[in-house]
Amino acid sequence: MRKVKLAIIYYSSTGANYTMSKWAEAAAESSGVEVKRLIVKETAPQAAIEGNEGWKKFRETIAKQETEATLDDLEWADILIFSVPTRYGNLPSQVQSFFDTTGGLWFQGKLANKVVSGLSSAMNPHGGQETTLQALYKTMIHWGCVIVPAGYTADEIFAAGGNPAGASATVDMEGNIKDEDKIKAAVEHQVKRTIDIGSRLVSQ
Repeated sequence: MRKVKLAIIYYSSTGANYTMSKWAEAAAESSGVEVKRLIVKETAPQAAIEGNEGWKKFRETIAKQETEATLDDLEWADILIFSVPTRYGNLPSQVQSFFDTTGGLWFQGKLANKVVSGLSSAMNPHGGQETTLQALYKTMIHWGCVIVPAGYTADEIFAAGGNPAGASATVDMEGNIKDEDKIKAAVEHQVKRTIDIGSRLVSQ
């Protein structure tokens, strides 16, 4: 039986979702799947990045070392885990722009039946964490994916704030995650749950 293929695709401006993607990667690797961890291409104007010290620092250091997600990665994966911050309760424009290039894959049915789950972050618990993941899942419904939310499936989800759509972090202006240990445990649970369900579907 071939290895299940998982792509962890994230966007981050100041680093929180980068951190969450790393936690997801470690949890996935311990589950024995083949993993790619990829960043969504930055499309914001340089002037906007320069105006935020945390954003500028992330772009100048970590982001330069990351591999950008491509359409080939979407086609390659059996399972997709997205980690994205909220923008007014919606997806960041960078992520939406990436999704807007997937029409060809969608038309050919190459995104259908993939197993998907999402992670998110905001500056406060009511800053769009749930609606951002719901916005993500709307696209996944159009793709024909099998969505695996966190649900209330473990104590770790309750401890991390109880967002049933997916593990979500509250962060400060510098991108530091509050209650880091609790969020990490929730991410690990959600990733392993998604892989468990995805692996069973892939093996059919």
